[in-house]
Amino acid sequence: MAGALITRRRALRMTGSGLGALALGGCNILDGLSDLDHPLRAYMERANALTMAAQRGLLDRDALAQEFQPADIRQPQRPNGVTNPQDADYLKHLNAEFETYRLEVSGRVARPLSLSLRALSAMPARSQITRHDCVEGWSCIAQWTGVPLATVLERAGVLPGAKYVLFHCFDTIERSLSGGVKYYETIDLVDAMHPQTILAYGMNGSALPVPNGAPLRLRVERQLGYKMAKYIRAIEVVDSFETFGRGRGGYWEDRGYEWYAGI
Repeated sequence: MAGALITRRRALRMTGSGLGALALGGCNILDGLSDLDHPLRAYMERANALTMAAQRGLLDRDALAQEFQPADIRQPQRPNGVTNPQDADYLKHLNAEFETYRLEVSGRVARPLSLSLRALSAMPARSQITRHDCVEGWSCIAQWTGVPLATVLERAGVLPGAKYVLFHCFDTIERSLSGGVKYYETIDLVDAMHPQTILAYGMNGSALPVPNGAPLRLRVERQLGYKMAKYIRAIEVVDSFETFGRGRGGYWEDRGYEWYAGI
């Protein structure tokens, strides 16, 4: 297990230090990686398969990512991806200090939900000091506070057959001929129900800042930063993500990155 993780981390450092050029969810996109024949992509896919097999086959499903002490927080959390959304629906909530915000929970659930930020913060909270690892190679330690995603899903009542949780986001990350393309991401129910997977509304003892994803962002601590969707608008429980985006499970996955970004 340790060998697989070390190999993965070394690969990430090499790709980040040598090939980073454009922003990938705040990290650098690797030129040509979206080409299915790219040799680096094949290498990353092998490392990805080993990591997923190790995490899912050798470790307890509830095994925790490393947590740190307050003294380990030595710099502000570096924001990734979009840092100042200009989408009208987002700005409406921002200008109202998120009093009008509602998290919609729908899809394969018995009880669809519409939760205000106040309602979310009234649920049992979890705080954790963890390291955010970017595919570019940089890392940052911060304290995150929020409601466990499992708590929200249990309240909604996930129906049999559901497999994934889809996060719809406010932020437009790309403009295309057909209009704005908004960020989205998916994780499976194994990671969704993990005790460290939270919907964070706080960071380092204060409300989550806008550059870091206010009012609500995902923290899924056993995966890379691009999996941790920011500016979450809605959650949809689904049995497949093939009909969303380009069918690979996330904005960057649609452009060549791996769906499972375990570390």
